[in-house]
Amino acid sequence: MSIKSEVARRRTFAIISHPDAGKTTLTEKFLLYGGAKKLAGSVTEKKHQSSTSSDWMEMEKKRGISISSTVLQFEYDDYVVNLLDTPGHKDFSEDTYRVLTAVDAVIMVVDAGKGIENQTKKLFSICKKREIPIFTLMNKLDRPAKDPLELIDELESVLGINAFAVNWPLGSGDDFKGIFDRIKHEVHLFEHVPGGAYKAPMEVTGIEDPLVREALDSDAYKVIVEDLDLLEGAGAIFDLEQVLAGKLTPVFFGSAINNFGIQYILDQFLKYANQPSNRFSLSTDGSKSLEVQTDHPKFSGFVFKIQANMDPKHRDRIAFIRICSGKFTRDLSVTHARTKKKIRLSSSHKLFGQERETVEEAYAGDIIGVIGHSSLRIGDTVTEDAQLLYDEIPSFAPEHFKYLVNEEVLQFKRFKQGLDQLLQEGVVQNITLSSGLQQAPILAAVGPLQYEVVKYRLESEYSAKTHFEDTSWTSICWLEPDLDTVNLKLPSGSVFAKDSHDRNVILFAGDWAKNMFQSDNPKIKLSLEPI
Repeated sequence: MSIKSEVARRRTFAIISHPDAGKTTLTEKFLLYGGAKKLAGSVTEKKHQSSTSSDWMEMEKKRGISISSTVLQFEYDDYVVNLLDTPGHKDFSEDTYRVLTAVDAVIMVVDAGKGIENQTKKLFSICKKREIPIFTLMNKLDRPAKDPLELIDELESVLGINAFAVNWPLGSGDDFKGIFDRIKHEVHLFEHVPGGAYKAPMEVTGIEDPLVREALDSDAYKVIVEDLDLLEGAGAIFDLEQVLAGKLTPVFFGSAINNFGIQYILDQFLKYANQPSNRFSLSTDGSKSLEVQTDHPKFSGFVFKIQANMDPKHRDRIAFIRICSGKFTRDLSVTHARTKKKIRLSSSHKLFGQERETVEEAYAGDIIGVIGHSSLRIGDTVTEDAQLLYDEIPSFAPEHFKYLVNEEVLQFKRFKQGLDQLLQEGVVQNITLSSGLQQAPILAAVGPLQYEVVKYRLESEYSAKTHFEDTSWTSICWLEPDLDTVNLKLPSGSVFAKDSHDRNVILFAGDWAKNMFQSDNPKIKLSLEPI
């Protein structure tokens, strides 16, 4: 096949949601229906149940939450699917935001009993800003749920996006009987399967079929028919161009835990979702001006994630690369744009959670993992065309600052090795005081749960016992690179420092301190993002 034909087969997407909406469960069921697994894993693993492919860390299995984003690649029908499962918890949102730079579409999972929740709003805003097409699953219809018209209205009023219901629920909770396919005018009746681990049987018939009337009581049937009439008359019209522009979200109703409606949304998503999109490369003056076609003859891509110890036996370090253009072949020689050096991408892998296999070739839209290049950082560009440079990775200001204390001085080497690798992953940032008066590393994080992850992983993966101690700082601001800080005075408790990329920052002891500094130095620009 040509590069263009191969790219057209790719679908690269993330699943996003508020915690506990069913995101990881949906991921597992996609793998089941996609033929990538024979048995779907359970998020909270119990006896006789397999664990999830996406939540492979021991801490994820114990907590029953996603801590790190995961890449799962498999083939389904004629598609090559790159599925990225993301953490839902706000404390790990920085990892999710980075993943969203590497995808072409998202499936947003909403708990139909709770509606739009805070983290859903935040993730949606990032997708909207990047104009990423959004498909929505109203999940958990097997439990008591909000009125479906109310859920559609929430999408439109709270998130500000038009919504088209592709299917419609026939009841909810104990009265959930199935869904009506508005596209094909078919009814899929629900049959519960204990545990939801295997494909749920379905019967398909028309809306007027006596079987449908028998499945629903007369009042429920009447309401559903009225709802469908209302949607036909006043609801949004399905427009694929609007979907791909991120202005209209197709809405599906179903139950991931019971497999109901899941193959349907997978098939419809792959049918309507966009193939890998063109990217923009920075020009020499720093503006986004050059559109790079996916079938550009030269390979290019960027690093959006680094993960250490996916294979604990080998202490490896994988750089996840989103391919933006051209064809990748193993042992490809590329330019590392930041250092201008040539590197050979020899140890390259196709990823399926923690599992991997050597990849011989890949195309725009694919995610590959590369081992053995310690110089690669998050955000780096690797390319055969030295003129290309991607600037895709967003930066976020940390909100928490703690000292990391090594409890075993004689094991400092293990402690240092583990901390260095975790810092490269971008789990937390390292802050260095300009005064040099610092006896323990200062780690900055977006959310406090990140500290638990660091402590757990240092002990479990590197046998380094540590604990955290509080600091008095509550916020960070960046300064202009060439600013002379020698004669500047800081409010009490605030300090000058360097971030992990050696950029000048100030750590403030509170908003009052930041306001006081700005009042005393009105000409100095403070930035909430790296300059």
